[in-house]
Amino acid sequence: MGLFSKDKLKFWLGLLVSLLFLYLAFQGQDFGKIGQALSEANYWWLLPALGAYFLGVWIRAVRWHYLLGPLKKVPVKRLFPVVVIGYMANDVLPVRMGEVVRSYVLGRRENVSKTGTLATIVVERIMDGITMLLFLSSTALFVTINKDIEGIERLASIVFLIFIVIFFIVASSRSLLLKLEAFGLKLLPALIRPKVAGIADKFIDGLQVLRQWRDLMAVFSLSVLAWLCEAAMYWMVALAFTGLNLTWQAVIMTLAVANLFTLVPSTPGYVGPFDFAANKVLVSVFLVNRELASSYVILLHAALYFPVTLWGVYYWISEHFSFKEAEHERELVLEAQKHSKINPPLNFVAPSPETKQVVTNESKLTPLNFAAPTTETKPVGKQPTSK
Repeated sequence: MGLFSKDKLKFWLGLLVSLLFLYLAFQGQDFGKIGQALSEANYWWLLPALGAYFLGVWIRAVRWHYLLGPLKKVPVKRLFPVVVIGYMANDVLPVRMGEVVRSYVLGRRENVSKTGTLATIVVERIMDGITMLLFLSSTALFVTINKDIEGIERLASIVFLIFIVIFFIVASSRSLLLKLEAFGLKLLPALIRPKVAGIADKFIDGLQVLRQWRDLMAVFSLSVLAWLCEAAMYWMVALAFTGLNLTWQAVIMTLAVANLFTLVPSTPGYVGPFDFAANKVLVSVFLVNRELASSYVILLHAALYFPVTLWGVYYWISEHFSFKEAEHERELVLEAQKHSKINPPLNFVAPSPETKQVVTNESKLTPLNFAAPTTETKPVGKQPTSK
């Protein structure tokens, strides 16, 4: 009941935040003009826009292939549906379950450790954040930014850069991670130490790509390329509106600020914060007409939401997955947090004694290995055939 109440509180808080940002984004506007702009838009531009977007999703699957390499070599064409399912989950499920759902689906399809998978997703999020800061910094050199946007950029940059530095210092040193693991284990009851050690060891293995600079640079380059594909989508959607001639600086800055705002707690699909941030950049920095900017943001957000969500639902149904099982995975993760002092990112922590069966099942998928990992870990079990 406590967990349910906590989730219910998060839901209502997210809803209130979304409504607040929607009000700030659209207050005082002429909705008749917004509707007229949408009715006159050339929707054929959505076809190449969606092509660019899903090319970016495919590149993200390639990036994940590199990140998962130390755990298991999974073909890109088998990772793409999992990435799409993760997007769908973030769009329709509360409390941003996309990451947990992705680890659940990959574990079911490919027998990959859920803990190691979540570690690779942490690296993905960091690379995305670095890319957004790079985009913001590069566009700031060519445009005049008002004080509101400048303050947001400076605060986000400082906080995120501090986090990046700490994370890379810790994660790039296996010996330091093992020392932290050993310290954390001493704080736990002896009964659950072996289970915690197994979970933590798999998480550390999932960060192995950070110690291989060639793979790390490949992952970063793929991150930039994926976001440039999404920027191309933003630009093509703008071409659907007469009189909305966005420069590449406008597109890149809108993308960066809007996506950084999705970190704000909100309803599934980032409704509210995304729309407010995109509107703010277009109107305040690039002096776009408010109603025209709002029309563009509405169509853009719809194009980002519905196609990938529907495709994700298709993959989910065709693979016969269960939202109840995915929710159960998340509940075990949250329950386990009460019993552990080791708190890796994404709140995926060591399980409590009550989660013994889950840990036992996972340990069958990936054997514990306390030795330093080799550059390439052989896959466990029989390789699945590609569809």
